[in-house]
Amino acid sequence: MSLLTVGTVAFDSIETPFGKADRIVGGAATFIGLSASYFVDKVNVVSVVGDDFPKEVLQDMEQRGINLEGLQVKDGEKSFFWAGKYHNNMNSRDTLDTQLNVLADFDPVLPAAYKSPEFLMLGNLTPAVQMRVLEQLESKPKLTVMDTMNFWMDIAWDELLEVIKKVDVLMINDEEARQLSKEYSLVSAAKKILTMGPEYLVIKKGEHGALLFHGDQIFSAPALPLEMVYDPTGAGDTFAGGFTGYLAQCGDVDFEKMKSAIIYGSAMASFTVEKFGIERLAELTKEEVDERVKQFVDLASFTV
Repeated sequence: MSLLTVGTVAFDSIETPFGKADRIVGGAATFIGLSASYFVDKVNVVSVVGDDFPKEVLQDMEQRGINLEGLQVKDGEKSFFWAGKYHNNMNSRDTLDTQLNVLADFDPVLPAAYKSPEFLMLGNLTPAVQMRVLEQLESKPKLTVMDTMNFWMDIAWDELLEVIKKVDVLMINDEEARQLSKEYSLVSAAKKILTMGPEYLVIKKGEHGALLFHGDQIFSAPALPLEMVYDPTGAGDTFAGGFTGYLAQCGDVDFEKMKSAIIYGSAMASFTVEKFGIERLAELTKEEVDERVKQFVDLASFTV
């Protein structure tokens, strides 16, 4: 099954209580693409970088089945850069620097081979860029998943709602769900958000797992207790890639498959936090993924 994703391919500088990493590879499309590549043979990426982005990293991505035909490389320009510092609890962070660079005027252009994806993952970018991707599609995907953030709720509310109307799955965290719905209870928030267009809502709760809502159905997935969390950056995007990649592997969608996708996405995200950037994600084996999924299943299984 074909999977298309749009998002950033970027540099990050990260400081956590466990160390620092300077100008390492990051970006939503990078994490989504690598995570999804464990489930589907080809992931088509739409993004933009400057000529400062390492060619060997792009070659590694291509060797993993990530098609970069839709990646624009801007000569003489710099790639998107973000720097942040995490607090001791690893749940909150301070942004130290954001340099949009090539992202400032990014116009996503879909190659002809990208225009009829069966599965689409809209990574966290401006609603205008996400809509531009949707407008170029020649057929409706089996499933369109969208990630967004509170920043766009603050500055692009109307445009954001227009995109939300057009997607099947909205993926946000608990505070974003409250802001979008203006409801404090997550169950009430979900009911309201599901009237805005999406058929499914995924609420990410970090170290507390994730929630899936569909009509009156609710599924709660645990987070795996980890001995060490080095870097949470990209965990949400890795979750999204594993979630969408698993569904693309299945080829069709229903609530039961969505539940499994939540577990697979959670498993992939649990690897990402074990090292800085994409390091852990890039060295995974299929056997490790299967064993981690089993740990999640064991964590949540019981008899009464």
